[in-house]
Amino acid sequence: MSNLLVLVRHGQSEWNKKNLFTGWRDPGLTEQGIAEAREAGQAMKARGLVFDVAFTSALSRAQETNRLMLEELGQTDIEIVKDQALNERDYGDLSGLNKDDARQKWGEEQVHIWRRSYDVPPPGGESLKMTAERVLPYYEKEILPRVLKGERVLVAAHGNSLRALVMLLDRLSQEEVLALNIATGAPIVYELDDRGNVLKKEMLIEREAH
Repeated sequence: MSNLLVLVRHGQSEWNKKNLFTGWRDPGLTEQGIAEAREAGQAMKARGLVFDVAFTSALSRAQETNRLMLEELGQTDIEIVKDQALNERDYGDLSGLNKDDARQKWGEEQVHIWRRSYDVPPPGGESLKMTAERVLPYYEKEILPRVLKGERVLVAAHGNSLRALVMLLDRLSQEEVLALNIATGAPIVYELDDRGNVLKKEMLIEREAH
């Protein structure tokens, strides 16, 4: 397969399980998250996918997911690039708070706006727009050129950094991306043409997104 790009959100983290805003905080994976990462690797192996390079964030839950997937693939010797440009959206003052507690403090509507609007950041944090402003230049400078050279690229990152990428790849509007949820440990396989446009998209695992 030419021009292969696969995106995977990390497996369930300890803070996902506790319903906490995580952002740039660095909790590890749960047992379920470890299983999700391994299942993602097994699904890619069954699909016959082989990679030349893996990109991941500066956060351990994405790095661990990447490591577990590559173990299952039997491809632990490939190049791995870690960069905070792929980090999760920074939730600022919400980081570490239970989402239900945040709703009680600021109100359901305000918390929904912070979580799902495109360009309204939580206090001290980033909006999806701000996240995209670091993710997309990194993609276009560091990741896409390698895909277009014919290298097979795996990206293990986070719900919002990947939402920004999928928004670009799938040509979603600001309104459409608000409804986009990316499930943990569920590989999204893209085949791109020589200009980086999507020829084909395939979900290897159907998993409910939270």
